[in-house]
Amino acid sequence: MKINRLLEIVTILLNRETVTAKELADRFGVSTRTIYRDIDALSSAGVPVYTNKGNSGGISLLEDYTLNKTLLSKSESEGLLLAIKAMGATSYPEADAILNKIGSIFKDNKAHDWIEVDFEGWSSKVNEKDRFSKIRDAIISNKIINFDYVNGNGDKSNRSAEPVKLIFNAYTWYLIAYCLKKNSHRMFRLSRIKNVQITNQHFTLREIQEHEKQSVHAPFVELKLRCNEKILHRIYDTFDGDCINKSDDGSFDVTVSIPEDEWIYGYILSFGGYAEVLEPEHIRKIIKTRAKEILEKY
Repeated sequence: MKINRLLEIVTILLNRETVTAKELADRFGVSTRTIYRDIDALSSAGVPVYTNKGNSGGISLLEDYTLNKTLLSKSESEGLLLAIKAMGATSYPEADAILNKIGSIFKDNKAHDWIEVDFEGWSSKVNEKDRFSKIRDAIISNKIINFDYVNGNGDKSNRSAEPVKLIFNAYTWYLIAYCLKKNSHRMFRLSRIKNVQITNQHFTLREIQEHEKQSVHAPFVELKLRCNEKILHRIYDTFDGDCINKSDDGSFDVTVSIPEDEWIYGYILSFGGYAEVLEPEHIRKIIKTRAKEILEKY
């Protein structure tokens, strides 16, 4: 779209003092005549763009120019504000400052009032903002981190790792990192990571090998549940309606491909007697065993 090209042209000019029409034409796959028409459109919109002739000439912006609302429609500016709000929900520390600046540019948008995004839930999480920002900084700077970790079995250990990526999936944040203790890429649940420290050791990003993928991503299984109508609202909260079918007896069958991990076991158990695992058999046995263990405690 033309508006995207205009916005990218301004972004390029903000990062470079001068660029030629031919460079821009080659980048966008258009003619130089189209580029000059774009420059005229920017100028008409109030963007202080100008051209210089000669061997060292080209297209430039006035030195003190900053991006403003002249290039973005209301819906586009709202999308930008929503993205920054989401950054704030990830505990990105500069998000509030960025939002204040952007909000002052788009004065016709209620930037601070119309939406609030919060991934943390209602429970308090001590030092979560600090933990998230430290890991983010370590990923960006390619520095090894050290932290304490509790795995799914409750075993505590100290780890040193090369952080690769933060992922938000199934209501939870995860860190993919190369664990120096296990000598392979692993996926760590962020809520179980404590006492993060960034070291001065730099690392070179490693490629995730085929045999490591199971450690990084939980294996998928075809899960089939039979659910009572009393929990149907929760089923619809989690799964797409196309996965849910009503049976003749009034119950509902859910068939879905989903990662098999501790979350899915806990999710199934949270329904008590209102849900039954039909397939696969090994998950059915796991739920049966854990239900017996719960019963023995009461």
